[in-house]
Amino acid sequence: MSRSRSTMPDTVAALLRRAPYVSALLRMTYQVARERNFRALMDRGFTDLNPALLSVFNYPPPDGVRPIDHLANANTTKQAMNYLLNQLESLGYMERRAEKKGGRRLVYLTRRGWLVIETIWTTQQQLEQEWEAVLGKKRFNEFMSALRQISSVNAKNGPQAGQRPSNRRSVRR
Repeated sequence: MSRSRSTMPDTVAALLRRAPYVSALLRMTYQVARERNFRALMDRGFTDLNPALLSVFNYPPPDGVRPIDHLANANTTKQAMNYLLNQLESLGYMERRAEKKGGRRLVYLTRRGWLVIETIWTTQQQLEQEWEAVLGKKRFNEFMSALRQISSVNAKNGPQAGQRPSNRRSVRR
């Protein structure tokens, strides 16, 4: 029995003619930046890292934060974050420690972890310089300004940057 090919709705066909859409373009540029970071880290000798572990090194750096507070920045689950932190601890990039006896353990970067952040920062500055050369200084500054403006979502429009929206629906009484 053969299945007939489904027909694409006209609205989807119209959208695909304009593709890629904004989120796809942002994802593609993010992938360029991530790949550049990973290559730079390998070149600098951090060969024990893998792309999954880089998720923990997102901005802002995970230093002095509770693991749960870093989840949204890493876009991961509690279980995955714990797994990644355990690996990074065993590799000497991070440590979890309580500031007070009996207090919650916070994540802190070690010297080695700060060297990763430094490498990423330097790599991103180089990438920005390259993109500025392509776009021109004025257009690049406008591009960065627009990204800053739309990435800091206010409470009226949704969650703050780095926060996940709640899956709970608000109940009106």
